[in-house]
Amino acid sequence: MNPVLSSLRARQLSGVRCRTCARLLRREKRSFATASGAGDPEGDPEIYDVVCVGGGPAGLSLLAALRSHPTTSRLRLALIETQSLTPLRTFAPQPDSYSNRCSSLTPASVGFLDGIGAWRHVRRERVMSYGGMRVWDGVSGESIGFDVDGGGGGVEGVKEEREGTEGSNGGVVAYMNENVNLTSALLRRIEELGGVDILEGEKVEDIAFGEDTPTADLTSWPVITTSSGTRLAARLLVGADGANSPVRTFAGIESRGWDYNRVGLVATLKLSGPGWGGEGKKIAYQRFLPTGPVAMLPLPGNMSTLVWSTTPALAARLKSLSPEDFCAMVNAAFRLRTPDLKFLHTIEGGQKDEVSWRETHTKFSREQVPQDVVAVQPGSIASFPLKFRHADSYISQRIALVGDAAHSVHPLAGQGLNQGQGDVEALTQNIIYNVEHGADIGTRMNLEGYGKERYWRNHVLMGVVDKLHKLYATENLGVVRVRSLGLGIVDRLEGVKGWVMRRAAGERGLF
Repeated sequence: MNPVLSSLRARQLSGVRCRTCARLLRREKRSFATASGAGDPEGDPEIYDVVCVGGGPAGLSLLAALRSHPTTSRLRLALIETQSLTPLRTFAPQPDSYSNRCSSLTPASVGFLDGIGAWRHVRRERVMSYGGMRVWDGVSGESIGFDVDGGGGGVEGVKEEREGTEGSNGGVVAYMNENVNLTSALLRRIEELGGVDILEGEKVEDIAFGEDTPTADLTSWPVITTSSGTRLAARLLVGADGANSPVRTFAGIESRGWDYNRVGLVATLKLSGPGWGGEGKKIAYQRFLPTGPVAMLPLPGNMSTLVWSTTPALAARLKSLSPEDFCAMVNAAFRLRTPDLKFLHTIEGGQKDEVSWRETHTKFSREQVPQDVVAVQPGSIASFPLKFRHADSYISQRIALVGDAAHSVHPLAGQGLNQGQGDVEALTQNIIYNVEHGADIGTRMNLEGYGKERYWRNHVLMGVVDKLHKLYATENLGVVRVRSLGLGIVDRLEGVKGWVMRRAAGERGLF
C-alpha cells in the first residue's frame, strides 16, 4: 500500500481525523464512482460519473452509447427528465396514424444508432427511406434534382443496409422517422442494458458547486437538486436540456443568435398515391417561397410529413382553415405562382375551389411535384418558432452541452437532430478516450477535444443553412436572377451535386 495512505489509515484507527485524510481515503476507494455512491447520514449527494439532464434523442443516445461500450459500461450514470417516460415505454401507435414531429436521419446517424444497439428497437414499418430530392425556386422556377439511383449526383458508398425498412431502393439520402419512435427505441435500449438511474417527472430546481465535506471534496463538482429533493453530484454534467438549458445557464455560457420571425408549420398528410415514380420510389420535395421553404417528406405508404416555414400571421390563417381548404393550400404551395399564393392567403375560405380553378390555368409538370394531398390527419397541424442560436462554447469545467442546448438552426436542411447525434458520438468517443487513459472525464482540458471538433462542424453547417434561408427570402429581381443562375449551374455539375448529397447523407471529413 502507498506509504502515505498507510499513514492515513493509522491515524484514522488512532482516532485522529482531518478532512484531507478522509478525502484522500475516499478517493482511493471511489475510483470512477462506479460503486454505490450512496450519500452518507451527513447528507452528502449521490456521486455519479455522468449526469445527463434531458431525455430527448441526444440525452438518451448518449446514455445508451456509454452503457453499450465496454470501456464506459461501468460508469455510474443518471438521467434527469422533466416529463414522464411512460408514453415512450408504452408506445403502440396505430398503423395509419403518424406523429407530426418527424426528422430525417442521415445514414451516418443511423449507423451510429445501429452501433450502440438502438436501431434494432426502432419500429421499422414506420420508417421510410428516400433516395432523391427535388428543390426549386418558387419565384423563378429554376430547380435542382438529386437522385441516388440515377445520374443526379448519386452518393457513392451510401447504400440501404437497414433490413426491414420500408422503401428500400438501393441508395439512401435519409430515413424519415417519428421522433417518438426514436426516443422510444433509445429508452428500450437503455433499460435493456440497465445501469442508468432514471429520475423522470422531476425538474432541476438548483445547480450549484458542492462543498468540501468529511467524505469528499466536491467544490469543483456540479451538484444538482431536483424537485423531489434528490441531490446528485456529477463528475461530468451533460446538458441535453433544450434551447433554454438550465445546465448552460449554470455554466455561464452565452447563447447568441436571432429569431427568424418565422414559424415551422407541421402536419401529417395523406396523399392520393404512394409518391412520384411509383411504389418503392420515394423522394423529398422542397420549394423555396419568399416567406420560407415548404417541404414534403415521405412516410410509409401514401403518408407524408409537412414542414412549412412561413410567417406567424400566415401560419395562423392556415391553421384556421377547414381540412379541405388546408389541403388545397398545401397543393397550391407546390404548384401555383407566388402571386396566386398571396391572393389565396387573403381570402377567408373557399381555397379548395379557387386552387382547383387556378391549377387549370397554371403550367406545371405533375411528374415534378408531390402527389395531391387528399387529407390531413386530425389534430396534426401545429407550429413552432424558428430561431438561430449558437452557444459560445460547448464545454466548461465539468460541463458539456449537446443538441439544442448547444445549437438551434433553421430546419430547411433537416439537420438539427443529426447535429445532435454527431455531438453525442463525439462526446462519447471523448469520454471513452479519457477513461482508457485514466484521465478525469470532467475537466475542461480533457473536454477540449469534443468542443473543438463539434463547434467547427456545426458552425459551418449552421452558417450555410442560415445564408440559404436569407438568400431565398427575397423577391428582389437581381437576387432572384443570380440565385437561379447558380442553381441551374449546380444542377449541371454532377460532381458538385454528389458532394452536396454526401454532406446531406452525413459523410464525415468534408469540412
